[in-house]
Amino acid sequence: MKPFSSLELSSFCGQIALILKAGISSLEGLTIMQEDAESAAEKEILEALLSNMQETGSLFQAMESTGLYPSYMLHMVEIGEETGTLDAVMEALRNHYEREDSIRKSIRNSITYPMVMVAMMAMVIIVLLVKVMPIFNQVFIQLGTEMTGVSRTLMNAGTAISRYSVVFIILLVLIAVLIVAGTRTDSGRRMFKRIGYKLGFTRAVYEEIAACRFASGMALTLSSGLNPDRSMELVTSLNDDPVFRKKIDLCLEKVNEGEDLSEALQHSGMFTGVYARMASIGSKTGSMDKVMEQIADLYQDDIDTRMNNLLAVLEPTLVVVLSLIVGVILLSVMLPLMGIMSSI
Repeated sequence: MKPFSSLELSSFCGQIALILKAGISSLEGLTIMQEDAESAAEKEILEALLSNMQETGSLFQAMESTGLYPSYMLHMVEIGEETGTLDAVMEALRNHYEREDSIRKSIRNSITYPMVMVAMMAMVIIVLLVKVMPIFNQVFIQLGTEMTGVSRTLMNAGTAISRYSVVFIILLVLIAVLIVAGTRTDSGRRMFKRIGYKLGFTRAVYEEIAACRFASGMALTLSSGLNPDRSMELVTSLNDDPVFRKKIDLCLEKVNEGEDLSEALQHSGMFTGVYARMASIGSKTGSMDKVMEQIADLYQDDIDTRMNNLLAVLEPTLVVVLSLIVGVILLSVMLPLMGIMSSI
């Protein structure tokens, strides 16, 4: 069975939090959830949780036995059971995974639209080169001349695409498979991250996403009563960004040396500007967990704004590019054709 998505984890945590806040035990809550389960797979998972919890009496052990829940979530559930704050922990986990789902949707939406536009542009250009250009060539032949220059080059390109269409299709499929496989494996994601960090815009997005996840995780762990050292150790597992993990390691090193958390965050470059000042105020007032939650929300807003701005710029840009390419292709044959017609 595949691991749960962030939205499914958020939903599960939210239901458990609601049940616990209503004064119902975890065991009874799982029984209620199993009775209300809609799919057979969901019912099977809840049945396994319920069976294990009846033996151990621990929600953490029951969840761990399924092998379907992320280690970070398991650590937090274990801490919640040990400290008697499981309801608060599950509510915080709900917010955390809801934010993770929002981040993924922002990224997916910002990638899907340009990809669709590029595919449409490619189809229009291919149709022009393969179907339209040969028609113009026949017109030129009937007029007793041939295509030359740019128009000839474009027609030859269309002929090559038509002749070796099977090869091009196979190459496109292989490229698509490599991209999909790359985004689903750790090594592939690291490769795309390295490429992304070389581009200014994507580097800024990666840094904001990593900072948002860090702040969200810190808010959750600190609110559960953990000290900054232990909180950062747990939160490190949330970040798969190699550049940001180096900053976390540096920050943790400074905290272990006795430096205040807010100062360590600033010196390591994890938070800058207003976020660093917010962390400093949170440290002085003893409300670092609430400040981290606010910082995570602000980063989430920044990410959404940046993605929306990207889409707002990409849409007209892609339309202009398509118009220019189509215009160049048509003008390359229309202008010579008009010259021939005017000389007749």
